[in-house]
Amino acid sequence: MKKVFTVLLLSLYTLSAVFAQKGGTGKSDPEAKKILDAVSAKFKTFKSVKAEFSLKIENAAGKSLGNKSGTVYMKGTKYRVSVTGQEIYCDGSNVSTLDKAAKELTITKIDPSNNTLTPQKIFTNFYDKDFLYKLNGDKTVNGKACQEIELTPFDKSKPFFKVLVYVEKSSQTIVSTKVFEKTGNKYTYAVKNMNTKATIPDTQFVFDAKKNPGVEIVDLR
Repeated sequence: MKKVFTVLLLSLYTLSAVFAQKGGTGKSDPEAKKILDAVSAKFKTFKSVKAEFSLKIENAAGKSLGNKSGTVYMKGTKYRVSVTGQEIYCDGSNVSTLDKAAKELTITKIDPSNNTLTPQKIFTNFYDKDFLYKLNGDKTVNGKACQEIELTPFDKSKPFFKVLVYVEKSSQTIVSTKVFEKTGNKYTYAVKNMNTKATIPDTQFVFDAKKNPGVEIVDLR
């Protein structure tokens, strides 16, 4: 689950510093940058967002290894991710991860100096310093007219070697992302629904111990 969630945040919604290391050489496609910059600028105008997504996992032969679904809530620097078996809460200062099967909640403090990837960064300018990117052309994804952008990480030690991002032309939003691992596994994420005018209370981003009796709390702050 932890591995799946790490890859999940790469596409939308997630909490590991997969882009922390910088460097590399090469030149990105200016046309791809225009599209990504437009996505970033538009997302920054939203005060709060609720998005439902699906995750499909395949091996190198194309055989399905599983399907998952989830929901992400975003408001300012706060976020919450709900995915099968796991809940992630961030109140802007701390990140609380609930493992439902183990009934264990782990709390860590956000380190401002750490370039941690968050759901908000997925939709903004996460791509600038860590990837080469190019525009592959027009594609149709789930009936939507999209532009396919290919991202290649500078840091070759990463477990993935390529990410395909699909941006819907009409809405200028990311509707799907496909991550290619060196093992041959592929992770495809699709945004099924996005509400950019959602009213989200701050309590949504805080773990409520009263509603989750019997959960062991591991405080690592």
